[in-house]
Amino acid sequence: MIKTDVVIIGAGPVGLFAVHQLGIKGLKSEVIDNLDKAGGQCIELYPDKPIYDIPAVPKCSGKSLTDNLLEQIKPFGSKIHLNERVQEIKEDKGLWTLKTSNNKTFTTPNIIIAGGVGSFEPRKLPLKELTKFEGKSVFYSVTDKTSFKNKKISIFGGGDSALDWALEFAKYSKVTLIHRRNEFRGAPHTLKELEKLKAEGKITIKTPFQIDSINEGKEIKFINIKNDDEKTEKIETDIILGFFGLIMQLGPIAEWGLNMDKKTIKVNTENFQTNKPGIFAIGDICTYPGKLKLILSGFHEAALASVECFKRARPNEKYRFQFTTSSKEIQDRLGIKK
Repeated sequence: MIKTDVVIIGAGPVGLFAVHQLGIKGLKSEVIDNLDKAGGQCIELYPDKPIYDIPAVPKCSGKSLTDNLLEQIKPFGSKIHLNERVQEIKEDKGLWTLKTSNNKTFTTPNIIIAGGVGSFEPRKLPLKELTKFEGKSVFYSVTDKTSFKNKKISIFGGGDSALDWALEFAKYSKVTLIHRRNEFRGAPHTLKELEKLKAEGKITIKTPFQIDSINEGKEIKFINIKNDDEKTEKIETDIILGFFGLIMQLGPIAEWGLNMDKKTIKVNTENFQTNKPGIFAIGDICTYPGKLKLILSGFHEAALASVECFKRARPNEKYRFQFTTSSKEIQDRLGIKK
């Protein structure tokens, strides 16, 4: 049994910032995430793509944002339990008990759901033979672009992610972009750059084609693609990248009796508490009038939810709002020495 002031479900940017806001108030928290690393969608979808709307940070990547948030919460010693999903929750006398897929049990007066749009996994290419190559030569996200240098890369997809990575990898690899339609869904300047590189012979585009088969063996050496007229083409390939979006699943959260609105949870904007006392929802998974799905908005929601968490975790103490710039108490918690 792990006892803590707050259990945070979701280790994306908003969940990580919640650790900070709780920590400066003296509250302990434990974080649970079903992914194998912290960072949520920022890490899964665009670890290397630039983000431009973080206050006072003109430009950062999803990875650098995650790394900085992890550095920021180090003083609080919160443990992040990865590859785990909360399977069930139960309330008794103001305390919540949570059980995870790895048979861990937590007890806490507060639960903060910061699960983005729920648990998710990429939509995958339909060939079963590709499964054994996943993580080796078949990928649905990019975590280290340097490992794709000087490779023969076949990219499947017609949206922003497929186009952006095609342009990026064309700088130092042989790229074939394959889409099941003739039209791509991308920003005008991206489409213009794509046509330019195609004309220069730096990118090969195959439309409307889909994957049909791969070679037999321990390594991928080529793929066969097929169009609507049953015409097939063989393409030498070292790496296959698929960008078809994500399958979003709320999972067990949908069964917890929360005030759901489609796939989001309704909250009150005073403290972002749900219809269940002691359960809060912040980030993309919560909804209220005027809601904006921005990381910035999630940070604001985390700050307000942390105040109510303090009141529930420390019912005999009066909450005192303090600025980090002037509070020695908070600076001590952060390990700041003057």
